[in-house]
Amino acid sequence: MSKAIKDMLIGDLKQRLQDVGEVLVVSLGNLDAQKTTQLRQTLRKKRIHLQLVKNSLARRAMEGTPLSPALTNTDGMLAIAWGAEDVVDLAKEIDRLSGVKDFEGFSCKGGALDGARLEADDVKKVAKWPTRSEQLSLLSGQISSLASVLAGQILSAGGVLAGQIASRAEELEKAAGGEAAAS
Repeated sequence: MSKAIKDMLIGDLKQRLQDVGEVLVVSLGNLDAQKTTQLRQTLRKKRIHLQLVKNSLARRAMEGTPLSPALTNTDGMLAIAWGAEDVVDLAKEIDRLSGVKDFEGFSCKGGALDGARLEADDVKKVAKWPTRSEQLSLLSGQISSLASVLAGQILSAGGVLAGQIASRAEELEKAAGGEAAAS
């Protein structure tokens, strides 16, 4: 491959990964072309990109970025995956597909998250985290439960106070009614 073509491939990969904050490195194992196409289609449904690229070109494209630790200590034929809603969705889908019988040999080798290297075990741990949407629903549930507790406490204190005022008003009315009857 000529230097000009390599530079074009590096430039294209740099542009694709420009706004990417996390990437996973995967091994396609012995998947044939048909299985690889099925894998790409499955990933595409989740908005995940899979790029098979020469390791040395990928290292040069990621050099100086937070993604550069992803390819340290890697060898062999690898691909990079990025995309999805967040890194947890990406890790969950890669982890799920690595266990699918149709894609036997497909596995995660590591990745990079916030400039730190992720090992394959770390990716499995990330896959167990709640996704962004799950975190938002947990947070909104916690906020609304605090608000309902606060409203209940305010209403209960107000209800007690209102009951005390009503009973005192009845006492005063009875007392006033008793004085009017006595006169």
